[in-house]
Amino acid sequence: MKRFFFTSESVSEGHPDKLCDQISDAVLDACLEVDRHSRVACETFSSTSLVLVGGELSTTAQIDVKKIVRKVAKDIGYTNPDYGLDYQSMTVMDMIHSQSPDISQGVCGTGLPEYHGQQGAGDQGMMFGFACDETPELMPLPLMLAHRLLRLAAELRKNGTIHWLRPDAKAQITVEYEGYKPLRIDAVVVSHQHDPDKSYEEIAETIKNKIIKPILEPTGLLDSETKYFINPTGRFVIGGPFGDAGLTGRKIIVDTYGGMGRHGGGAFSGKDPTKVDRSAAYMARYLAKNVIAAGFATRCELQLAYAIGVPFPVSVMIDTFGTGTVVEAAIVKAVKKVFDLSPAGIIATLDLCKPIYQKTAVYGHFGRSDCPWEQTDKATALQAAL
Repeated sequence: MKRFFFTSESVSEGHPDKLCDQISDAVLDACLEVDRHSRVACETFSSTSLVLVGGELSTTAQIDVKKIVRKVAKDIGYTNPDYGLDYQSMTVMDMIHSQSPDISQGVCGTGLPEYHGQQGAGDQGMMFGFACDETPELMPLPLMLAHRLLRLAAELRKNGTIHWLRPDAKAQITVEYEGYKPLRIDAVVVSHQHDPDKSYEEIAETIKNKIIKPILEPTGLLDSETKYFINPTGRFVIGGPFGDAGLTGRKIIVDTYGGMGRHGGGAFSGKDPTKVDRSAAYMARYLAKNVIAAGFATRCELQLAYAIGVPFPVSVMIDTFGTGTVVEAAIVKAVKKVFDLSPAGIIATLDLCKPIYQKTAVYGHFGRSDCPWEQTDKATALQAAL
């Protein structure tokens, strides 16, 4: 079987792009908490001592955008002007306006006569879902390991165990495969922002022994040939929005499958569930997981495609990469029989009009046990449909 190396990365909650994703989703959650029918398309930009929030918003909720922004920054750990962003002193600009009526009429079912009264997709586009049996979460191994490294780093930073860590960080894992089986971890890259008074030797030793080894040694995939690259520039003091501007939606591969599965191109954060960029991608993940759980394949990618204002997908595709036990066309028929793939059906099936989104904006939207699209409760129904 073919041997190859595959790499995935994750970024921390303090990464400038992830700061923006979390703010956009915090605004969405604040609206949904009051008004389940809120329409939100929120975009955030961050730079040195500045956060700008813009986009479209139609809701009955009265929200304090500036208060939301400062709370997100504080919770992440931007509490010191030396970090380049301080939740108390930073400038926050609110540039949000109402949703376009042209978009609204398609979503509300007041557009073309043939779809009158039916909720249509909020935009055109294609969305992908992916699942594989490499991990208990049915996710690609390199991405899940990178997420776990940064989750642990954030925990140790916030509880004071490694008090000199700062909020910004990245991790990258390279796994050697034989076919679709992970054989070993070939390379580990961790770049973590830190206080200026720490030596490189202390930083590298601490990150390796307290962050990398506790996560990766239990996998049994480290060996004498594994390479480690820890803060490879030698210094990472300037970070966050001071080191690089941040923007909502720039980490879509981190958000999904680490490059292992395809991506339709649309970002998730800041978008309410009428936007199929988000809701249909969640549904596609739900479908792919249930195909695996039903025993139809060990690897599955599923594509849904929509047209704006149209209340059903214009296409459904499934690829099992040669691992299928059932003909793919038969799986597609079963999926269409078991699942309601209309925009309204997706929202109802996954109960998406709840304030559940801010937590998804860091460490990936998939592979999480606390999200409805991660259930495998339809596996038996798929089996029966065949």
